[in-house]
Amino acid sequence: MAFALNPSKTLNPINHSTTSITRFSFKSNNFRTVMMMPSGVQGQHHQQPCLADALLYSPRKHQLLEAIGKNSLSNCLSETNLHLTVPGLNSKIPGKVRDIYDSGDYLVLVTTDRQSAFDRILASIPFKGQVLNETSLWWFEKTKHITSNAVVSAPDKNVMIARKCSVFPVEFVARGYVTGSTDTSLWTVYNKGIRNYCGNALPDGMVKNQKLPKNILTPTTKAADHDVPVTPDEIIEKGLMTRADYEEASAKALSLFEFGQQVALEHGLILVDTKYEFGKANDGSILLIDEVHTPDSSRYWIADSYLERFQNGLEPENVDKEFLRLWFKSHCDPYKDEVLPDAPEDLVCELAWRYIFLYETITKSKFEVLSTEEPIHDRISRNVASALSSLK
Repeated sequence: MAFALNPSKTLNPINHSTTSITRFSFKSNNFRTVMMMPSGVQGQHHQQPCLADALLYSPRKHQLLEAIGKNSLSNCLSETNLHLTVPGLNSKIPGKVRDIYDSGDYLVLVTTDRQSAFDRILASIPFKGQVLNETSLWWFEKTKHITSNAVVSAPDKNVMIARKCSVFPVEFVARGYVTGSTDTSLWTVYNKGIRNYCGNALPDGMVKNQKLPKNILTPTTKAADHDVPVTPDEIIEKGLMTRADYEEASAKALSLFEFGQQVALEHGLILVDTKYEFGKANDGSILLIDEVHTPDSSRYWIADSYLERFQNGLEPENVDKEFLRLWFKSHCDPYKDEVLPDAPEDLVCELAWRYIFLYETITKSKFEVLSTEEPIHDRISRNVASALSSLK
């Protein structure tokens, strides 16, 4: 059964008088991403540039790329050891991106600059940890009407102090489109002929990057070092969650996703997919934890070019890490190769800019580039020690 595209009615209409297109290429080694732009844009000044123009050509981009290239490439926060520098931190649990420390009554979550995909670390991206932490804090505040969260305070640009809770071993992956390049992405499994995924019946005849009839959840759980898709029934049968807890958390996840899509669209973006994690507090309440709608946990496309590009069989203009995923997939087998190639420096800088661009676009706040005179680890240690002493 063919499924007709049903784009959101709030997408900007296409101006068919400017359908002639010129190509803009971003080259790095053998990697080439092709952006599509209306002809005549290059070299012209626009009083109200579209979001794609701002992503590619804005003076802000040049300003930040200069800051990134000067000192930050060699000053990334790739590793932390706060348990050795901050009194009262008893243990360290390293994650893909966050290092978590136990302070007794609270958890200290430090967001590093590590870039993860394919269940492994690919590179370190300047300012990434700060972007993720500040983006999550903004969304945590904006979504309090949907769900409570575990945030206690944010003593540093890279740090969040959180309430302890019992974390559910399930990631709630919310999806609005058939897309993706990883083994568990919806397009990968759909293209293999799977029509029931994580308990969701999928119609025949869909193509890559097409909008789903409605938003869905495709939960995953951990097995060794990779994510495993599971159905709601399997989650309950395996004892990962009770039915009541799953139903409450899944309802929260879909409400968060719908709200995130609305906010993103108001700022010219499509929130394509994302993931949520939840925990249960001592009082039995379910709390949103970890991160919310960051460029690490989410896929974002530029809204006003999506429909035209989709109709022409072109990839959407994205503002996330997908282009870095694609570079690695074209240069190695990121799932099987023991040693991966180094990410090219210009790709690293471009991704750093895109993360900052997304933060500034959604929050309408100017990203603060912190001084590198004080080493990042020293700054974080000082701020965390001060915050923990005030919580005693």
